[in-house]
Amino acid sequence: MDADAIRDAFSAFGPVQLRRMFGGHGVFRDGLMFALEADGTLFLKADEADAQAFRDAGCTQFAYHKGDRDVAMSYWSAPLAALEDPDIMAEWARRAHATARRLAKPGKPVRITPRRDTPARR
Repeated sequence: MDADAIRDAFSAFGPVQLRRMFGGHGVFRDGLMFALEADGTLFLKADEADAQAFRDAGCTQFAYHKGDRDVAMSYWSAPLAALEDPDIMAEWARRAHATARRLAKPGKPVRITPRRDTPARR
Protein backbone atom coordinates (compact mmCIF):
# COMPACT_ATOMS: atom_id res chain seq x y z
CA MET A 1 0.00 0.00 0.00
CA ASP A 2 1.66 3.23 -1.09
CA ALA A 3 1.35 6.68 0.49
CA ASP A 4 -1.36 7.84 -1.93
CA ALA A 5 -3.49 4.75 -1.23
CA ILE A 6 -3.17 5.34 2.52
CA ARG A 7 -4.21 8.98 2.17
CA ASP A 8 -7.14 7.92 -0.03
CA ALA A 9 -8.26 5.38 2.56
CA PHE A 10 -8.50 8.19 5.16
CA SER A 11 -9.96 10.82 2.79
CA ALA A 12 -13.31 11.01 4.61
CA PHE A 13 -11.52 11.19 7.99
CA GLY A 14 -9.40 14.16 6.97
CA PRO A 15 -5.76 14.90 6.24
CA VAL A 16 -3.17 12.56 7.71
CA GLN A 17 0.60 12.71 7.84
CA LEU A 18 2.76 9.71 7.01
CA ARG A 19 6.17 8.73 8.25
CA ARG A 20 8.19 5.77 7.01
CA MET A 21 8.63 3.19 9.77
CA PHE A 22 8.39 -0.55 10.41
CA GLY A 23 9.24 -1.06 6.75
CA GLY A 24 5.91 0.66 6.02
CA HIS A 25 4.26 3.85 7.25
CA GLY A 26 3.12 5.35 10.53
CA VAL A 27 -0.11 7.31 10.06
CA PHE A 28 -0.53 10.45 12.18
CA ARG A 29 -3.10 13.13 12.85
CA ASP A 30 -2.66 15.97 15.33
CA GLY A 31 0.77 14.57 16.18
CA LEU A 32 -0.65 11.21 17.26
CA MET A 33 0.06 7.91 15.55
CA PHE A 34 -3.30 6.18 15.23
CA ALA A 35 -2.59 3.76 12.38
CA LEU A 36 0.23 1.99 10.61
CA GLU A 37 0.76 0.22 7.34
CA ALA A 38 3.01 -2.84 7.25
CA ASP A 39 3.44 -5.32 4.42
CA GLY A 40 0.50 -3.78 2.55
CA THR A 41 -1.92 -4.10 5.47
CA LEU A 42 -3.45 -1.12 7.23
CA PHE A 43 -3.71 -1.42 11.03
CA LEU A 44 -5.64 0.85 13.43
CA LYS A 45 -4.83 1.55 17.08
CA ALA A 46 -7.08 -0.11 19.65
CA ASP A 47 -7.03 -0.72 23.37
CA GLU A 48 -8.78 -3.49 25.27
CA ALA A 49 -12.06 -1.53 25.21
CA ASP A 50 -12.04 -1.58 21.38
CA ALA A 51 -10.32 -4.90 20.70
CA GLN A 52 -13.57 -6.89 20.75
CA ALA A 53 -15.09 -4.68 18.03
CA PHE A 54 -12.07 -5.44 15.83
CA ARG A 55 -12.34 -9.17 16.60
CA ASP A 56 -16.06 -9.09 15.74
CA ALA A 57 -15.21 -7.43 12.41
CA GLY A 58 -12.80 -10.27 11.57
CA CYS A 59 -9.63 -8.23 12.09
CA THR A 60 -6.25 -9.55 13.24
CA GLN A 61 -3.84 -8.05 15.72
CA PHE A 62 -0.50 -6.69 14.49
CA ALA A 63 2.39 -8.80 15.78
CA TYR A 64 6.02 -9.26 14.91
CA HIS A 65 8.57 -11.91 15.73
CA LYS A 66 11.39 -10.94 18.11
CA GLY A 67 13.93 -13.55 19.07
CA ASP A 68 11.99 -16.65 20.05
CA ARG A 69 8.62 -15.00 20.65
CA ASP A 70 5.84 -13.08 18.96
CA VAL A 71 5.13 -9.55 20.19
CA ALA A 72 1.54 -8.32 19.79
CA MET A 73 0.96 -4.58 19.53
CA SER A 74 -2.14 -2.47 20.11
CA TYR A 75 -2.97 -2.26 16.40
CA TRP A 76 -5.59 -4.28 14.52
CA SER A 77 -6.09 -4.75 10.80
CA ALA A 78 -8.70 -2.46 9.31
CA PRO A 79 -12.04 -4.13 8.62
CA LEU A 80 -12.60 -5.09 4.99
CA ALA A 81 -15.71 -2.87 4.80
CA ALA A 82 -13.60 0.12 5.91
CA LEU A 83 -11.05 -0.53 3.18
CA GLU A 84 -13.84 -0.48 0.62
CA ASP A 85 -15.70 2.61 1.88
CA PRO A 86 -14.00 5.85 3.04
CA ASP A 87 -17.02 6.79 5.19
CA ILE A 88 -16.79 3.52 7.12
CA MET A 89 -13.02 3.98 7.39
CA ALA A 90 -13.61 7.46 8.85
CA GLU A 91 -15.68 5.90 11.67
CA TRP A 92 -12.94 3.39 12.49
CA ALA A 93 -10.24 6.07 12.16
CA ARG A 94 -12.07 8.35 14.62
CA ARG A 95 -12.20 5.44 17.05
CA ALA A 96 -8.47 4.70 16.59
CA HIS A 97 -7.56 8.38 16.92
CA ALA A 98 -9.60 8.64 20.14
CA THR A 99 -7.71 5.62 21.48
CA ALA A 100 -4.38 7.23 20.58
CA ARG A 101 -5.49 10.38 22.44
CA ARG A 102 -6.50 8.37 25.52
CA LEU A 103 -3.20 6.49 25.59
CA ALA A 104 -0.97 9.50 24.85
CA LYS A 105 1.46 10.38 27.59
CA PRO A 106 0.74 13.89 28.88
CA GLY A 107 3.41 16.48 28.24
CA LYS A 108 5.10 14.53 25.46
CA PRO A 109 4.16 16.18 22.18
CA VAL A 110 5.03 14.19 19.10
CA ARG A 111 6.57 16.04 16.20
CA ILE A 112 6.34 14.75 12.69
CA THR A 113 9.47 15.79 10.87
CA PRO A 114 8.95 15.89 7.13
CA ARG A 115 11.46 13.75 5.33
CA ARG A 116 12.84 14.63 1.97
CA ASP A 117 12.55 12.17 -0.85
CA THR A 118 15.07 14.12 -2.88
CA PRO A 119 18.76 14.72 -2.21
CA ALA A 120 19.68 17.86 -0.30
CA ARG A 121 20.61 20.90 -2.36
CA ARG A 122 24.01 22.46 -2.06
